[in-house]
Parts: sequence; C-alpha cells; structure tokens
Amino acid sequence: MPSVLPSSPRPRPSLRRPGHLAAVLVTGSLLVGGLLSAPASAVVPSAASAAATSAVRVNQVGYLPEGPKRATVVTTATQSLTWQLRDASGAVVASGATVPRGADAPSGQSVQVADFSSYRGSGSGYVLAVDGNNSVPFDIRANLYDSLRSDAMAFFHHQRSGAPIDASLVGSAYARPAGHLGVAPNKGDTSVPCQAGVCDYTQDVRGGWYDAGDHGKYVVNGGISTWLMVNSFERAKRAGKDAALGDSTLRVPERGNGVPDVLDEARWELDFLLRMQVPANKPYAGMAFHKVHDAEWTAMPMRPEQDAQPRELHRPSTAATLNLAAAAAQCARVYRPYDAAFADRCLSAARRAWTAARANPALYAPDSDSTGGGAYGDAVVTDEFYWAAAELYATTGDSGYRDAVTGSTWHTSPTAFSAYGFGWADTAALGRLTLATVPGGLPAADLARVRSSVTTAADGYLARMAAQGYAVPVPADGYFWGSNGEVANDAIVLAVAGELTGDERYRTGALETMDYLLGRNAIGQSYVSGHGETSSRNQHHRFWAHQLDASLPHPPAGSLAGGPNSGLQDPVAKEKLSGCAPAACYVDDIGSYSTNEVAVNWNAPLAWLAAYAAERTSTVEPPAGACTVTYKNDNVWSTGFTATVTVKNTGPKPVDGWQLSWAYPAGQRVTSTWNATVTQDGPAVVARSTDWNRTLAPGATASFGIQGTYGGTNPSPTAYTLNGTACT
Repeated sequence: MPSVLPSSPRPRPSLRRPGHLAAVLVTGSLLVGGLLSAPASAVVPSAASAAATSAVRVNQVGYLPEGPKRATVVTTATQSLTWQLRDASGAVVASGATVPRGADAPSGQSVQVADFSSYRGSGSGYVLAVDGNNSVPFDIRANLYDSLRSDAMAFFHHQRSGAPIDASLVGSAYARPAGHLGVAPNKGDTSVPCQAGVCDYTQDVRGGWYDAGDHGKYVVNGGISTWLMVNSFERAKRAGKDAALGDSTLRVPERGNGVPDVLDEARWELDFLLRMQVPANKPYAGMAFHKVHDAEWTAMPMRPEQDAQPRELHRPSTAATLNLAAAAAQCARVYRPYDAAFADRCLSAARRAWTAARANPALYAPDSDSTGGGAYGDAVVTDEFYWAAAELYATTGDSGYRDAVTGSTWHTSPTAFSAYGFGWADTAALGRLTLATVPGGLPAADLARVRSSVTTAADGYLARMAAQGYAVPVPADGYFWGSNGEVANDAIVLAVAGELTGDERYRTGALETMDYLLGRNAIGQSYVSGHGETSSRNQHHRFWAHQLDASLPHPPAGSLAGGPNSGLQDPVAKEKLSGCAPAACYVDDIGSYSTNEVAVNWNAPLAWLAAYAAERTSTVEPPAGACTVTYKNDNVWSTGFTATVTVKNTGPKPVDGWQLSWAYPAGQRVTSTWNATVTQDGPAVVARSTDWNRTLAPGATASFGIQGTYGGTNPSPTAYTLNGTACT
C-alpha cells in the first residue's frame, strides 16, 4: 500500500472519449462487431429530420408560470422584432420586442431572443409569433414536468437486466422476459467466468441496468448514474420536497413496500455493483470488476433474452473499485432510515473497496478492451479517490477519510468543476457537491470555500449561457459524445448553487437548460423521446429499434439522446452531417450511435433535473402568519451560547418537511446542533427537519438546539420564515 496516494488533478481532454462502440453502417449493410445484419435499406429517414423546423425555437413542452420563458429566433434581421404570445384561441395575451444577439458561434446561426417571462398565465396551446413565424404549440402550467419526472425515472426500469418487464408497468409494447439469467439462448449473468487470465472462478453478477443501447453493464457508468439517482432523492429530502419521489410514486414493481420508489430503482443497480466486488480470499479481494458484457458485439436489433453470446467479466480496475466505494458509501447514508441491514452491507462493501483501491491505486482499465463492449478506459483516478473519500467521510465522519479528502489536491483545485462539467471519467465534482451539501465536520472556512467553488462554477455556466443565443452551459467546443448529458450535469451544479445561496438566478439557469433539451436549440427538436412536438424517436438501441424492425417499439418516452457531437464518430453522422456547426451535429437515426445513443449516465441527470423542475414552490408553504417561533438562550458565556428554537404550526394544514430560516443580527456562528439539520451562509441560517420530526400537524411544535459562538453581543433573531412564509 503506498503511503501517499496520487492526488493531482487531470488535464481536461480536448475531446470526450466515447463510452463504447456500437453498430456502424457500411455500404448496403449494418456492421455490428464484424457481423452483417439488417440491410441499410431498413434505415428510413426519421420523422424529426423530415419535419419542417420553425424559426422560433421554444421549449416544446412548455414553461412554468413562475419560471423563465425565453425563446430563440433564427433570423438575419439586425433590428429588434415584435413578438406576440397567443393563447389557444389566437388572442394576444402578451407582446414585446426581441433582443438581437447576432452570430451565435456554436449553432452557426444569426439569432435574436424573445423574453416573455413576465407572463404568468396558465393554459395549453400557446404559440409565440415573431416576424411571421410561429413556434410549435406549448403549455404554461405548474405541473408541466410531472410526466417527464416519471418517464425519465422509468427509463431505468426499462433498462433492468435480469428482471421481467411487465406490461402493467410499461405497456405491452415494452414488456419482455428477463434477460441474462441463463435461460436459453442466454448464457446468463448468474455464473459468469472471467476473461482468460483474469480469474479462475465464476461470479453471480445478475441484475443492474443495461448501460446503453447494448447489453453491457459497466461499474464506472453505473456508479455515477446510481449516485445521481440517489442524490436526487437526498437533495429533495433536504429541501423537504421528497414526497414526489416517495413510495408508490413511480412505475416500479417494488411500489408499496414502504421505501421511496427512486431508492428502489437505484437499489437494482446497487445490488449489481455489490455483486461485482471480488470475493474475500481471491486475488484483488475487495476490488470491483470493471465490467461484464458479451464476448463479441451482438447484432442489431437484439432483445436481451435473445442474446446467445457468452458473457465475460473483465479485469478489476481502480476506477471501478472507487465508483463502488463512493456509491456504496452514499447508499449507507441515504438508505439507513429505510433498511439498516442493507445500509450496513453497503458501508462494509465501501470500506473494503476503499482499502483495496489504496492497495492497488494504479490498476487501470485499458482503452484497448473494446471488443463486445465499451472500454471505459480511465488512467487518472485521483478524482475517483477524492469522490470516494468524500462520500465515506460524509457518511462516517472518520478522520482517516477526512484526511484523504483534505490531503487531495482536488480539494483545493479550481478545476473540480471544469468548463465541460463532470462525467463518468471526471468525478471530483461529485465529491465537492457532497461536501458542500451533506452536514459534516469540515472546518467552517474550508466548508465556505467548498461551497464557494460550487457557486463559482455555477456563475461560470450562467455567464456562458448569457453569451449564447440558445443559453447552453457548455462551451462552443463542448459538443462531444454525450453532450446532452453534460448539459444536464451542469444544470445540477446550478441547482445546487441555488440551494446553497437561495439565489433565484441559479434555478432560472437550471430551468433554461431544460428549455435547450426540449427544443430551444440549434435544430429546433426535443432530444427527449415522447416530450415535445418534434422529439427524438430513433435513438440507437438494440431492443427499442423500430427503425430497423417494425415489430419493435421506438424508445419509451423520457429517453434522452446523446446529442450533438462535432466529432462525427459514426458513418451515418459523417454522411449526413458533414460541415455541421457544432451545436447542429445531430441526426435522429438509429445508426448514428455517436449522436443518438441513450445511456444511463445521460438519463440520470435528466431524471434529477426533471424531478427538480417538477417541484412546486408553493405546495408545502403554510398560509401567511400560520407559524410562531420561540427562540430561547439557555446558556450564554463570554464567547458562546446554547439556544432552543421552537416552531409551531398555527395553520389549518399539516406541514410535511419544514425548513425554518432566520438571520443572526450580530455575526453569531452556529457550531453544532441537535434535532435538526442546520446550515449557515454568512448571517443566513436554515434549519431543516429530520426524518422523525418532519411532519408538523396543526397545533404541533418541533424544537431543536443550537450551540454557537459570538463576539461582542448576542441578540436573538427577530424574523423567521417557515418554508418561505413569514412567521409571527
């Protein structure tokens, strides 16, 4: 075991590495892993590419009444144009002037922007008219994102390996038997051998999610995807808005078991990740196998239960092991209120993985291992060490993990949030987000710096959005493989910055990234299947392959296409997109795997973002004056104090998940608390309910304690808000 772990930040690659190869088109045939399959004549033009595109680009699903409402207009006009917002009857309900933006480098277009955010009405069938052009119809309503939240989460159930997909949950078109359980012709995942020379035993690695459009399962992609799903719930719970992700809210077979459905879904992958850990008393015990997939690429189309290829485990890697450590440590923290035994199992696996990774800090997955599945090679793992240490520290508070966090140069590096966001190969930002939001023991100055790094990154994304005609947080050279996933990842940073500061600018930015994904973009198309007037429907996938076989379905609603990729790394893209501007390098064709594949690590941030966007800002607030607060100094000495805060619900309705806010008038600093989770940013303090006192019935009270320091005087706060509404 090395005495010092490598900890230097990595240089950002100029072009993202593809996660895996897939089918490619050649003359007259579809070539898959050396096998010829469906003729090229089966590839038909997509509906999206054939559709006329309006010059007025909007979020084709719509806008929230209280949210930002902007559209981009493609025009050569240099003077402002008049815009009109018309309702379903054709009546003009708002009007104004566009703002000329001129040349937009990523799209190669000349554009203007129409801002109709001041309109707060609700309804369906709105149209934005500019200079004789009409947008596609869209809605303005508070429940706009409820169905997308459900659909984006359901993507993972569709992708389950080793489980039958039942028509009662997904509809008859998507129902199928379980794949890869050893039922002929499958060789199955219940007893998988290693590649030659890797191990001399077999492993039960059933379950998990199929990673993308193939049948492979990859720990490094599974780790970040699981983290995002669980983090979505953890963040919503902090905000007191987790009910929408609770039990019986999603289309999963485990609904009704008393566990939040999003955690049920994530557990399907977590169980798989735990099975990928090398057993005790074996070489590399505690490490994680990097991946499991077919020995050769399977043909397209191919349903999972029809796959006859032998399956293989690939050599353990340090990156996979640290993904396991991070995801399992997070599991131990978040699942404990619902299944303590599973949380203990996760924590044991996380500790063993951490120890094994420290003993094998340079066991890298090679980029050459790409037969039958993606390589997911990663030769710099200092960021994974930082992420795993942060998760273990946040969960356990152990000083050894704290030292690993603070001893990493990632902890002070400004590049933890790079210009290109985070991803499966760049995970330092995940550790930073956890340290910024999960209460822990970092010194106050260090915590302030960590949180400041989140807002600094978010400010950079906002600045980039403001400089572009389509308000995209990625730079002009950021349209690489999976760019839509990067856009959604950046939106998560914006949302967390909003959580830390209460600054509405960040929520506005996060919502505008949804506008981009849903149609306000260079090609005027929604990249999310089933959502928007013109949406992607031919994503690269082996069993959602209607374009190749009419008996198979299109991808289900809520599936995010990879998005524009200026690298043009497949033959279809090279043929159809030659000369494209970076933000327009996309084609909705099943053969264009480099622009149009789906993947769990792209849908996970979409699901996170959809759940965030679907939250109502007014569902849990009591009426004005419906709460009282008593603040009592129990003990005061020369430099410190203890106090008890009691909040009472004086309104007629229960408050489920409370958040009490106030400001200290004389610079007091909170040092410890009990019976509530308390955070402080400057004078602003926010106390959030715990699991056991989250519900305040009418007339009920909740009390919590604070210990703090002061200098000079120690006056009590004078004003409080409960879930955003002033108390008396």
